[in-house]
Amino acid sequence: MVAGRVKAAMGFQRSPATPKTSSSRKAPLPPPPLVQAAAGQPETPRRRSSGSPASASASASGSKTGVFARSFGAYFPRSSAQVQPARGAAPEVGELVRLVEELQERESRLRTELLEHKILKETVAIIKSDVERQGDFIRFLIKEVEGAAFVDIEDVVTFVKWLDVELSRLVDERAVLKHFEWPEQKADALREAAFGYRDLKKIEEEASSFCDDPRQPCSSALKKMQALFEKLEHGVYSLARVRDGAMNRYRGYHIPWEWMQDTGIVSQIKLQSVKLAMKYLRRVSSELEAIKDGPDEEELMLQGVRFAFRVHQFAGGFDGDTMRAFQELKEKASTFQSQRECQNQHLQQHKLAGRS
Repeated sequence: MVAGRVKAAMGFQRSPATPKTSSSRKAPLPPPPLVQAAAGQPETPRRRSSGSPASASASASGSKTGVFARSFGAYFPRSSAQVQPARGAAPEVGELVRLVEELQERESRLRTELLEHKILKETVAIIKSDVERQGDFIRFLIKEVEGAAFVDIEDVVTFVKWLDVELSRLVDERAVLKHFEWPEQKADALREAAFGYRDLKKIEEEASSFCDDPRQPCSSALKKMQALFEKLEHGVYSLARVRDGAMNRYRGYHIPWEWMQDTGIVSQIKLQSVKLAMKYLRRVSSELEAIKDGPDEEELMLQGVRFAFRVHQFAGGFDGDTMRAFQELKEKASTFQSQRECQNQHLQQHKLAGRS
């Protein structure tokens, strides 16, 4: 109490507290129009500016502030709903793998195309160089082909073999020769005749050199001979289909054509087929003796007869040796038939005796 009186006497008494009013607080600035619209609040009407310069500068600064606020709000929204990422489905692993594989495939295809383009470009350059360097040599070959005339088909085979060796020096035969007046039709006819004769001669020599090995199983040996005969048969029938048109073309190009007739290599092939039939029948006869009275005897005999008939139709007959081999097989077949009849009669007699 004493202290209070002393302070009051000396002038240090507290002044009455003044209540704080809400007017001392600063009023909050209204939000920009963009934010008000986003928050669902009505936009506050703008005051009309007076004509004084101070009011004009204030309105200008206010407009700049509003533009900045709107731009800032557009790029950096305050709403948590606006800043959250889109809730779309995340890409699956399989889809990503598919995209990677597709990109790798495109890259590989592009690399292949670039490599092909590079090779093509280099090939064109090499062909152009070949045309310039080999011009005299190709013109020499053109004269050789145009002037080629033969009497023996073996000479045609030799000539075509030499021609192919010479043309193999070129980078690309067709690409280079198309720049010259190459006698393509005659060259193709020469090749066709040479290859056709060579193929027939090859199978004819294969049939003539065939030797039946008795150590080999009978079924395997018979299959080999049958396959070889089918090759002979196919070669002759293929020649017969193209013979008429080919002979006319060969005459015009001076290419031998007599070998295509029935008196040429065809007769040699038919002769080899007859000899093959003789070997076939002899093998069947020897096998029948080995499996006498066996379960496969009848089937083997029928197989030999069918093959002999097929060769007879193809060759137009048999020679003496083949005919004798066929007669032996026929005798064995008749003997086999008589034995079967006797066996059947004995069986019937036993059945009758058993019933009686």
